[in-house]
Amino acid sequence: MSSHENSFQPAQFLLLVGIPVASALLLVQCLRWHCPRWLRASWKLDRPEELVPDPTPLPKDESPHQYPPAVLSEMAAFYRELHTPTQGQTVTRQLMHKLLVFSAREVDHRGGCLILRDTGISLLIPPGAVAVGRQERVSLILVWDLSDGPSLSQAQALVSPVVACGPHGASFLKPCTLTFKHCAQMPSHARTYSSNTNLLDDKDWKPLGKSGVHTSLDECRIQLSHFSLYTCVLEAPSGQEARKWLQLAVFCSPLAPGQSHLQLRVYFLNNTPCALQWALTNEQPHGGRLRGPCQLFDFTGARGDQCLKLKYISEGWENVDDSTSQVVPHLHIWHGKCPFRSFCFRRKAANENEDCSALTNEIIVTMHTFQDGLETKYMEILRFQASEEESWAAPPPVSQPPPCNRLPPELFEQLQMLLEPNSITGNDWRRLASHLGLCGMKIRFLSCQRSPAAAILELFEEQNGSLQELHYLMTLMERLDCASVIQNYLGSPAQARVGTWENQDLEMELDVKL
Repeated sequence: MSSHENSFQPAQFLLLVGIPVASALLLVQCLRWHCPRWLRASWKLDRPEELVPDPTPLPKDESPHQYPPAVLSEMAAFYRELHTPTQGQTVTRQLMHKLLVFSAREVDHRGGCLILRDTGISLLIPPGAVAVGRQERVSLILVWDLSDGPSLSQAQALVSPVVACGPHGASFLKPCTLTFKHCAQMPSHARTYSSNTNLLDDKDWKPLGKSGVHTSLDECRIQLSHFSLYTCVLEAPSGQEARKWLQLAVFCSPLAPGQSHLQLRVYFLNNTPCALQWALTNEQPHGGRLRGPCQLFDFTGARGDQCLKLKYISEGWENVDDSTSQVVPHLHIWHGKCPFRSFCFRRKAANENEDCSALTNEIIVTMHTFQDGLETKYMEILRFQASEEESWAAPPPVSQPPPCNRLPPELFEQLQMLLEPNSITGNDWRRLASHLGLCGMKIRFLSCQRSPAAAILELFEEQNGSLQELHYLMTLMERLDCASVIQNYLGSPAQARVGTWENQDLEMELDVKL
């Protein structure tokens, strides 16, 4: 072969090889444009190791959203309902998956007071907090959604409810006073927290400073510069034992004739009025009723779980459960989750020669409860007893519970100063004691107290008295000075006359004089 022929061999080779390669590339590109699904399928068949795995489902407890996200219209309706005046009523309602207890009203320059019935929670807007000529809508909300509370460590305990004052961020010319109960045994260990967020936002709990916060034996009182969310957390100093008071509440359904089974439920609650109200609300759909007074229990954060043991069942009944003891995790109680444990009992089958009807028409149960490791220091809850009574067999009448309002601190002090001095006619704290049903011996006993007027006002609170009832009593006593002070807190004369009073003429005379 000549050298001239050899010089053309590379070019010929490129032509022979390049044309088929280019054609193949064009064919692949056409397939990608016109048959993408077929190409991807063939690509996956050729390379099975690169198949995309199916996404791993989240565990049930790691679901990103328990409820669908709220839209703006739902959020607007939520806040609108919370801030709509309730005409002095306390409303319990589930809104946006939250169980709330709230009250709302309009306040002007004269101030006002909001009280959540049977919860020990109040909000005082003092006179002068709102400018003259303006009206502000305010609301007081008890949050029964446990997810809204602060995240707690094992050393911290929740000792009060979560309370919201609305609208969020509202400020006034004078500080307002928020009051709610706590169950810490040492008031110095109770620390107030605030979350400067809306009720539907993610919470950002931070401790409040000591300025403007007063913690008494069973009560937190906060001077508010603006409205937000508040609660109280138990934080014992290093080296000191943290303790709080529990109330043990026992519920069961009525024992009807011929009923074969009966369930008993024991709640382990913070010793606050709102915790007991939550249990009462939780029992309503099941027909459960509180049996007997609640029992106090000294609960400590340094020891183990709470044990509940069944010690005695009356003859004719037997325990359905395999075990005679129940255990409540320590943190469920320590973090204020309001847990309960239950026992179920059934009537024993009678033999042919026995008549057990007389034995099974009532049931008597005794239980002991203690923290793990302290069995020798057990506490007897109660001698529970239920019997077949007509009042139990019939459904309970639907009626509103009596109002239970704790007097605002400023009003309490003013009435104490007005009623304390002894009057020649006896028209002082002694007359109020007589109207509350105290006999002469008890009145003489109260006269030996450090402040008889304070003692009788506390007795009025314990009797579930409302501001309207106290206003009526002061009118009946012709103590117009005290009635005028109460009427200022009630707002308008029309609100002061709420109730079924027989002496309407006397109230009209008081309005004319005022």
